[in-house]
Amino acid sequence: MGSCEYVREYYKVPAEIGRRVIVNGKLGVIAEDRGNYIGVNFDADKPGVINNCHPTWQVVYGEMGPIRKMTRSQQRYERYREYSDCFDSFRDFLAWDSEPEREWNRRW
Repeated sequence: MGSCEYVREYYKVPAEIGRRVIVNGKLGVIAEDRGNYIGVNFDADKPGVINNCHPTWQVVYGEMGPIRKMTRSQQRYERYREYSDCFDSFRDFLAWDSEPEREWNRRW
């Protein structure tokens, strides 16, 4: 499902995106490949909040599990962070972001 190839090969751990983990006693799931780290979305955090964790520091690897999706407002905020330099104001961004022809606004 996911990469984390460097971490698997270098640290000899079963890291991959979608694998459940317990890091320092906190439950979560690996949601991103962060190079030398595993990007963990802890169950206590909102979806999309990713923390860098060292792949061997107090990590217990478990079974595969689902990655929680970000809420619509979190997705919009991520788009704003990506495109904000193109707009004079947040209001201008919102007008652009809500246009029906945007891929994320299409209802199939």
